[in-house]
Amino acid sequence: MVRPVNFRMNEQTAVNNYYQEGIDGVLPETINAKAQKEFDTFVNKLRGIGVNVVVVDDSVETDTPDSIFPNNWVSFHENGDVGVYPMFAENRRLERREDIFNKLEQKGFLINNIVDYTSAEEEHVFLEGTGSIILDRENRKAYCALSPRADEDLFIEFCEDFEYTPVIFLSNQTVNGERKPIYHTNVMMCVGETFAVICLSSIDDKKERKHVIKHLKEDRKAIIDITEEQVNKFVGNMLQVKGANDVRYLIMSQAAYDSLTNSQIKTLEKHTKILSSSLETIEACGGGSARCMMAEVFLPKA
Repeated sequence: MVRPVNFRMNEQTAVNNYYQEGIDGVLPETINAKAQKEFDTFVNKLRGIGVNVVVVDDSVETDTPDSIFPNNWVSFHENGDVGVYPMFAENRRLERREDIFNKLEQKGFLINNIVDYTSAEEEHVFLEGTGSIILDRENRKAYCALSPRADEDLFIEFCEDFEYTPVIFLSNQTVNGERKPIYHTNVMMCVGETFAVICLSSIDDKKERKHVIKHLKEDRKAIIDITEEQVNKFVGNMLQVKGANDVRYLIMSQAAYDSLTNSQIKTLEKHTKILSSSLETIEACGGGSARCMMAEVFLPKA
């Protein structure tokens, strides 16, 4: 997780992230201080349940307002491979830092190979890590909602390199009466060990919707369907993690938890414990939430 030093609404990503709202009349320093407070509280809650959190401070030298969302530029895999991804916004490309790899190696993690897709930026082709790609690591399936930030050919290349079966679809939201692509798959979908949270109504094409459902059912996932209104509250932006004694927790923001129905909470609690934390400043200005803030480290230990 990357602690922000210059967090604000990123004007370069707002062009297709319709969840960014900004906070009028509040000084940038105040916004950053609020984001830092939310970040620190969130990290403490994760550590409180036994999650090993590696915190890296953002660099003061670079203008990286979205550095708090590291899962978009990097992914870490069980075999020691690391994926590094092409980013849509130019100022987000500055988030990629080799010193983070050094820090992980110092902590005993093993990096064998870096698979670098960033040259695709020269062709204006993008694939934003586990924002664009939802990985079911156990069943070796990768789900991707195509968008300006998730290119189909590059996604298929990723699946070939990392040995995943691709599940491709289009996912839309209503913006001023028009259907437009949701910028990241992880806003409308979360795959846990025995369940999946997904906004099925965002997949307008019925064949594609059936295709996604088929794959989830094939892997015996209980499907928790959420509404577009709930997506707007970041209900899809969740991540299941392992705490102390191998206990599984579904991590989400307070806004996401508050918009779940009692029935949805009961269903989820059959599969996992739930942990939420208030991220209202980060959500409003960044247009991302709890899942985006965590880049999971599956690397083997040296």
